[in-house]
Amino acid sequence: MSGDFLPEGTPRGLPGPLPAGERILWQGSPTTAGLLVRVFHARLVIAWFAVCALAFGLAAGAPAAALKVVAPTLAVGAAGLALLWLLAWLTHRTTLYTVTNRRIVLQAGIALPVTHNLPFAQIDTASLRAFTDGSGDLPLRLRPGLRIAYLQLWPHARPWRLARTEPMMRSVPDADAVAALLARALAVHADGAAPQVRVAQLGRANENPGRLVAAE
Repeated sequence: MSGDFLPEGTPRGLPGPLPAGERILWQGSPTTAGLLVRVFHARLVIAWFAVCALAFGLAAGAPAAALKVVAPTLAVGAAGLALLWLLAWLTHRTTLYTVTNRRIVLQAGIALPVTHNLPFAQIDTASLRAFTDGSGDLPLRLRPGLRIAYLQLWPHARPWRLARTEPMMRSVPDADAVAALLARALAVHADGAAPQVRVAQLGRANENPGRLVAAE
């Protein structure tokens, strides 16, 4: 929804004014570096063009001939990497995650902003996949029967969860603090009842292991 048509007093990142008793606990955007590496796979792009440049150079033989094919290959790779960085930056600039004491709101969209409201009552589990730079992904598993189309969510969706999509706050800065805040909010929403915890292993071997935040 365009900001020009929002009711007066609507906080940034929300589709309308906060109802009575609801308050914003946290707002943030994904980091550009995290999006570049983990959404747009910049490392794979760099590796691909490096391998291509090396192969073309070896096939050319003579240094002068090798330079003629290696330089354009690296230039195309640099242009492609710059385009990916621009997409990552635009995604960072146009995305805002909001956690209130009642729901999570995902507002995203470079060309056409879309807002997804996720009331705590619809969230089954929330997990944290922490990375060594302090950022992290927080996938949200919805209760059975609830589903948002994967393409509507991407890139704010847990990868490869197509049958049962999981909205995800991607590359959240200071992820440990955000996860702790979300855990407390979910616990309060559950009226202090002890959440049912499942073990969630979301991290790769060279990253911090995933940790469960909370289950409502």
